[in-house]
Amino acid sequence: MASQQDLDFTYTTIDKVFRLSIGQTGDYSGAMYNGDFSLTLEQAQQQKHQFIVDSLRIRSGSRVLDMGCGWGPFLTFIKKLGANGRGVTLSRGQAEACRENGLEVDVKDCRLITPADYGTFDAVTCIGGMEHFCSIEQYQAGQQDQVYADFFKKLYDLLPLGGRFYMQTMVFGKNMIPFDQISLDAPKDSPSYALALMIAQFPGSWLPYGAEQVIRNAQPLFKLISQSSGRLDYIETIGQWRKRFRAFNLKKYLLYVSLLPKLLTNKPFQDLIAVFRVSPNRVCFEQETMEHYRLVFEKV
Repeated sequence: MASQQDLDFTYTTIDKVFRLSIGQTGDYSGAMYNGDFSLTLEQAQQQKHQFIVDSLRIRSGSRVLDMGCGWGPFLTFIKKLGANGRGVTLSRGQAEACRENGLEVDVKDCRLITPADYGTFDAVTCIGGMEHFCSIEQYQAGQQDQVYADFFKKLYDLLPLGGRFYMQTMVFGKNMIPFDQISLDAPKDSPSYALALMIAQFPGSWLPYGAEQVIRNAQPLFKLISQSSGRLDYIETIGQWRKRFRAFNLKKYLLYVSLLPKLLTNKPFQDLIAVFRVSPNRVCFEQETMEHYRLVFEKV
């Protein structure tokens, strides 16, 4: 799995820039437009949150664990409904921001949580977290299926029978290429280069191969309730994010300037900043080397 250092590199580095662009509890995961791209980004994110609430049957008083909670957008949404949310993240910057906004969030590896930590929950969410569960080294060692199977075994103990789990995750798509073809030296318009930028943006992370790999490793502990593709929605979401990141804000642009020394001396950081010029996620979705799925599971 991506380490705390890996996730701090990605998420804590852009913490202040993100919040100045998207908002204090901004959502850094694909929104849900359902084909209506006239919606604002905020409306599409709210639509996603309501879909999750309805799918997991969350109501006032429900205990909900949000794994990889980011800056707390879903926790904020369910707090307004009267639900009791608890979040965990491996990014210190995200956790501090969440606490400043009155949310209960700890820096913790969500894969290791047991009932001894927080008890059990009525519902659990993982919005983009599984993308970081398997490292490249684990994939190369043939351990990817075991990583996901172990996660679902831990999740099983956190829910009652009939309890539901929502996850959305990027996965490799139908046009995925062999690992040894991925390179930052490849042509800039190629899948090889876009995927290499993805690795630079999210070090320590390797995606599932389709929704099928996730579903297979959830069985027989969980049954699939619903499955839908969010690929086109994510392409639109990324376009909206990029507009927000580039929009002028004096504090934000001073932060950009403060990063210049690191940009000149740190090669991994240079690769990360490259994503501000071209979004590798968006290119991979367009080329269908990547897909995106929303999955709802029920404990059986």
